[in-house]
Amino acid sequence: MATLSSLNVGMPRDVSWRGRTVHTGVWKRPVDGPRMVRRFNIDGDGQGDLGGHGGEIRAVLVYQTESYRHWREYLRRDDLEPGHFGENFTVDGLADDEVCIGDRYRIGTAVFEVTQPRVTCYRVGMRMNEPQMAALLVSHRRPGFYLRVIEEGEVEAGQDVVKVAAGPEAVPVAEIDALLYLPGHPRDALERALRIPALSPGWKESLQNILDRADSGAGGNVGLTKTAGSPPPAWPGFRSLTVTGIHEESRRVLSLSLATSDGSALPSWQAGQSITLRLHPDDVQGPVIRSYSLSNRPGAADYRISVKREPHGVAGRYVHSRVRLGDTLEVAAPRGTFFLDGEARPVVLVSAGVGVTPLLSMLYALVEAGSSRQVWWVHGARDGSEHPFAEESCDLLDRLPGSRSHIAYSRPAETDSRGADYTTAGRLTGELIAGLGLPADAEAYLCGPASFMADLGSALAADGLDPARIHVETFGAEGALNPGVVHASSRAPHPPSGPPGTGPSVSFARSGLTVPWDAGRGTLLDFAEACDVPTRWSCRTGVCHSCETALLSGAVDYDPEPIEPPADGNTLICCTTPSEDVVLDL
Repeated sequence: MATLSSLNVGMPRDVSWRGRTVHTGVWKRPVDGPRMVRRFNIDGDGQGDLGGHGGEIRAVLVYQTESYRHWREYLRRDDLEPGHFGENFTVDGLADDEVCIGDRYRIGTAVFEVTQPRVTCYRVGMRMNEPQMAALLVSHRRPGFYLRVIEEGEVEAGQDVVKVAAGPEAVPVAEIDALLYLPGHPRDALERALRIPALSPGWKESLQNILDRADSGAGGNVGLTKTAGSPPPAWPGFRSLTVTGIHEESRRVLSLSLATSDGSALPSWQAGQSITLRLHPDDVQGPVIRSYSLSNRPGAADYRISVKREPHGVAGRYVHSRVRLGDTLEVAAPRGTFFLDGEARPVVLVSAGVGVTPLLSMLYALVEAGSSRQVWWVHGARDGSEHPFAEESCDLLDRLPGSRSHIAYSRPAETDSRGADYTTAGRLTGELIAGLGLPADAEAYLCGPASFMADLGSALAADGLDPARIHVETFGAEGALNPGVVHASSRAPHPPSGPPGTGPSVSFARSGLTVPWDAGRGTLLDFAEACDVPTRWSCRTGVCHSCETALLSGAVDYDPEPIEPPADGNTLICCTTPSEDVVLDL
């Protein structure tokens, strides 16, 4: 019979790590005597990052004495004691390849249910001073697991762990862990796992995403990151396309049509996706790299982008003042996970200013498909002179029998006609959105300034739309996701301090920064952080894929090799260095 050999608790604290401060509860220590286990926690215990740890589904973390013996030998360490892996219960028995999701156990007067394997993140490696620990836990198939509390009660080290019920489907913790993190995701195993009621919602969603894409042929792991959800790019790096059309869409928005020089067909794209341009203005050192949504019909003979001229925008100024018919521009293939789905739900398309471009492409796709879906078109502009594609979008909406439109002008001009040019005067607000009567089962797509998308996204959710069905497109640098890190930098991206590197150039496309690689900086993730480029990561060892990023051009070397490769055209910046000039979608 299994035994609770050590009961470990610890409250969150701030820890200095790699020049940062991390708020974490990974430091657990054994305690004597009984402790009350409650729905969310053991008395005297806490978690620093409730987004990845803790809560009802992850109230108690379990690790095994046998795994301690394994790691002492493998790592050649004799200092590993209970609590080193951040666990609350150190147990004799309950191996990860034997305990199943949904199994229930009684310890003392409390009853627990197994809900999921441990979440892989960097903090266990930080605690153990073993940077690769997150990857090792997965590759050695020794993750440990979480429990939820079915019946609150007192527990104490030395008590027996008594199995009181077996989970349906009999899927071991190690198998569930491998199903998400390791290559190979058998359909029958996914379906079996998804039938387990006790499996945590987060893991169910991840496994369902893998199952839904099992026959798509797309690479990467859609269970770990949405960046793996789009098709691979149609060509690597940049190719030259010719400017075949220039058209003024509004006072400050200009459209360019791009085609092959020989008239051959361009690869199609999914409505909502974007292309990236590498421009070479004479008055700027190095290339200027910007992404622009495609605004015309998917499958058209050309690519149309629409560029706004901003007062201090280098790329917009160049396009508006220097680009001419017949010029050639360097273009990376269509990419992105912001695209129209093919389901039958109502569609809500919300935009402001030039953010209309990807949604216009979606309108074209809906018309092309003869869609009967209910379509809501909600757009905000300053006035008629700042309203790109007003006539074009109106024509498309007229061809969709289920369409409705609401246009808001924040400062209508005297020449603008209410009822003809716009619906209401004033900005698009949450209050206005709430009054439109939008269908709660809709799929919503938003594009515009970051504050606009945050405010309107929250308003849509408050109005009853499922947050998982509210999609936003960001063209600037995405917000950082660095779990547990406090007081993150708010500086604008910049070259790293010290002498410049001597390696290949590294371009951070969204951040508008190109700098030479410095091999002393570690990985591309380390280098991005030295430049204060916003990054997203969790494990930092090539397991969780949180850092998966589109590699717009160039090539990288891996060290270590990731447990599962990223999608074609992407890279994991936490374990790569550039082998030639690279352009990253950061």
